[in-house]
Amino acid sequence: MLECQNLQVAYGHHQALKGVDLRVAAGEIVVMLGANGAGKTTLLNAVAGRLPMMPGGRIELDGKPISGAPPHQIVESGLALVPEGRGVFADLTVSENLQLGAYAKRARTSQVAQLQRVLSLFPKLGERSAQLVHTMSGGEQQMVAIGRALMSSPAILMLDEPSLGLSPLLCVELFRALEKVRETGVGILLVEQNARQSLAIADRGYLLEQGLIVGEGPAQDLRNDPAVRRAYLGG
Repeated sequence: MLECQNLQVAYGHHQALKGVDLRVAAGEIVVMLGANGAGKTTLLNAVAGRLPMMPGGRIELDGKPISGAPPHQIVESGLALVPEGRGVFADLTVSENLQLGAYAKRARTSQVAQLQRVLSLFPKLGERSAQLVHTMSGGEQQMVAIGRALMSSPAILMLDEPSLGLSPLLCVELFRALEKVRETGVGILLVEQNARQSLAIADRGYLLEQGLIVGEGPAQDLRNDPAVRRAYLGG
């Protein structure tokens, strides 16, 4: 379980997050919707330890505080981030990228099992294990990025705009894969531009506007909410 309370982040005099509360349980997909500049990426980076929080906030993973911990310790605690833009090691092979994902101590004893799980989710990675990542398509590189994050044996997986730049067909494959990840018991916090498809697979959702949570609820309720439909679903 990931829990955030009163999460606040500022860039100089601009406060990007203004007291965000959220939770993600094991085995559920939670989607965060919001316009550009709402603070979605800032939220993920703060939870992952890549941005400092303002005093007064608290982040817990499975009941243990991770607020203010450096990113490598947060990974060891069981949280992994797939950033926007993927962040793959483009000059290394698929296999090498996946091996680096298992660098965390928590992942080393289960590395073989995790690799089998990743390759069952993304069979193409097994077929391309010796291929340099920079020679792959955008969709294939996204598979590498997600697979590498899963190799760290996370309890919570966070993804920032994973469908960005992907074809409609690859988007469908991506969201199916995330549903399979959920079935393994991993909790997923998803920031996604494709509101329609993300709400279709999510259990719950939050609406973020100008650094504030302005709505939350079961994904089905959000899909049927007229205001959400106008703002995010095109009618």
